Amino acid sequence: MRCRICARGCELAEGALGFCGARRRAGDRTVPENYGRITSLALDPIEKKPLAMYEPGAMILSVGSYGCNLDCPFCQNHSISRARAEHVRWEEIRPEELCRIAEHYRSAGNIGVAFTYNEPLISFEYMMDTAALLHEAGMKSVLVSNGSVSEDNAREVIPKTDAMNIDLKCFSDEGYRRLGGDLSQVKTFLELAACSETHLEITTLIVPGLSDSPDAMEQEATWIASLDPKIPLHVTRYFPRYRAEEPATDVQLVYRLADVARRFLENVFVGNC
Repeated sequence: MRCRICARGCELAEGALGFCGARRRAGDRTVPENYGRITSLALDPIEKKPLAMYEPGAMILSVGSYGCNLDCPFCQNHSISRARAEHVRWEEIRPEELCRIAEHYRSAGNIGVAFTYNEPLISFEYMMDTAALLHEAGMKSVLVSNGSVSEDNAREVIPKTDAMNIDLKCFSDEGYRRLGGDLSQVKTFLELAACSETHLEITTLIVPGLSDSPDAMEQEATWIASLDPKIPLHVTRYFPRYRAEEPATDVQLVYRLADVARRFLENVFVGNC
């Protein structure tokens, strides 16, 4: 059968794992093998997600598992995003327990849980189950994601999410093909999010040869502005990680591209400079 979670569409024999390393075929569907398998847990300022215009000054309990459906050679979290269960240390934390941990940190300013670090949408069921409990407790559910998920799943996830930052890797079909994704799928996710009550912010990492073109930034910013010119865009500096060998992006180029975006968008932030 073919997995329908994202554009990769892995063809899976019974019991086989998809490229993401997290979803396994079980009969006529795929299930998230990494459901509740937590590799990373930290209490962070919400600005670190990054969310610049949502609950400023708040803290958020950040949680991650393992696996990802893209293959970015510059991934900063490759030790878990490209790992499988046997390659990484994890602890099972069920949604009820994670909600209790989040509530415990309320006294430290915690407002909820951010699903981040690897790719949360490949195990969106865990996020959905936890979000329901968080909302019952009066807490927030936050998503930090590449947005590479089917439209059906996007329509399930977005209404259950209070705020999100989506990593728009680049603004070209060819660039997304290099990473194993599909730009049109991510754009559909962003369009749905922009029309919802969910707070949306977007990040583009300025990677040499992938997303460092002024023309592409103009196209990206114009398109985002067509959704809503108030959507915050984070333009961030790349550093070599994982398999990437290109030197870090020139700081002045990052600022120039941010200035291009500001011609169309009201809220542009520069990061990693």
